[in-house]
Amino acid sequence: MSVFYNRSDLVEIGVDECVRLVQSRRVGRLGFVADGQPLIFPVNYAVDGETIVFRTDPGTKLDSAPLTKVAFEVDDIDEANGEGWDVLIQGHADDITETIDERSEFLRGSPVEPFAPGLKWHWIRVVPTVISGRRIVAR
Repeated sequence: MSVFYNRSDLVEIGVDECVRLVQSRRVGRLGFVADGQPLIFPVNYAVDGETIVFRTDPGTKLDSAPLTKVAFEVDDIDEANGEGWDVLIQGHADDITETIDERSEFLRGSPVEPFAPGLKWHWIRVVPTVISGRRIVAR
């Protein structure tokens, strides 16, 4: 018989700290459904308030994420110490590449530098409806 010893605690993170943690990173994962299949893509992003913005080229993200429900996840794991945190943002995505409103124009000026090759002329924003997070704390 094997016995599992839990050496960590799971602690909920408040919205303000979740936003601060997301602002402290530059790479997250965008999740959405395309052609009936769940997909997850890493993206470089910037944050303004609670809004996430990233750049992309034509393809799956641009074709399938805008005007749909999406999830955006950022985490940090310290495997050696068994600690870390993750933040999940649930909301919807909008293609703001050609929108003329003041907010979209401001977001398109965000400092997003994609790692992946390509010009990444298209801008997508993620507007949150739910922000949640949790921290794993070693005992």
